[in-house]
Amino acid sequence: MLVAVCDDCVKDRQQVRELIEQYDQVKGIGITVEEYTSGVELCRDMGRLSDFAIIFIDINMDQVDGLQTVRKIKDIYQDLPIVIVTALLNYALEGYRVDAARFLAKENLETTLSECLDEIIDKLNRKNEKITYSFVEGTIALEVQRIIYIETERHKNVFYTANEEYGLYKKLGEIEKDLIPYGFVRVHQSFLVNMRYVERISSYICRLTTGKEISVPKSRYQKVKQDYAAYKAAVT
Repeated sequence: MLVAVCDDCVKDRQQVRELIEQYDQVKGIGITVEEYTSGVELCRDMGRLSDFAIIFIDINMDQVDGLQTVRKIKDIYQDLPIVIVTALLNYALEGYRVDAARFLAKENLETTLSECLDEIIDKLNRKNEKITYSFVEGTIALEVQRIIYIETERHKNVFYTANEEYGLYKKLGEIEKDLIPYGFVRVHQSFLVNMRYVERISSYICRLTTGKEISVPKSRYQKVKQDYAAYKAAVT
C-alpha cells in the first residue's frame, strides 16, 4: 500500500511518516510512504496519484496551500482518501467541504492517526471486496462496489454495473443477506440498490447517480430513508 505525506515542514512530515511506519509495524499491512515537500510538487505528480491509497496533507504551505491542492486532486480522483493534517483547527470546516476523508490536529496525531488509518483501510478493503456467484454468464468474482443495483426480472435477478449485466437464478432475499453488509438496501420488492450510487431519496422515489429512478413503496419508505441516512453518516 502506497501512502503520500505532503508537508513543507520537515519535522512535521517526518512525524507523520514515523507514525504511519509504526502503525504498519503493528498491523503488517506493507505500507510504503512517499514524501512531498509542497502542494506544487504533489500536483506535478498528478498522473501517478492513482497509485496512492491515501494522501496526508498539510493546509498551511507556501505557493499552493493544502486546500487548493486537495481541490485539484479531487477534480480528477474523487474517491482518493485525503487526510488533512494541520495545526490550523479553524480550517476544519473547509477541509470537509473539499471532501477530505478526515481532519487531524497535529497536536493529537499520536492518538488519532492510528484510528484514522484503521477506518480508511477498512473502507478500502470493503470497496475492493468481491463476491462470487454462478451467473448465467458463468462463475464470476464480481467487485461488490461495481454493482449499481439488482432487479428481479421474471425468474432471475439481473446485476447491473456501469458496463455489464449479469443474470442469476437466486432469490433476491438471499442476495440481500449477502450484500447488506456492503451498503445495499432493498428499496422495492424487486430492487436491491447499492447506496453508494444513490443521489437522493425523496417523494417515494430513489434516484440513482445514473439517472435511474426507482419507486419506493410507502411501507418501505421510512426504513429505506433511515438506512440511507445511517449509511451517509458512516461514510462521511
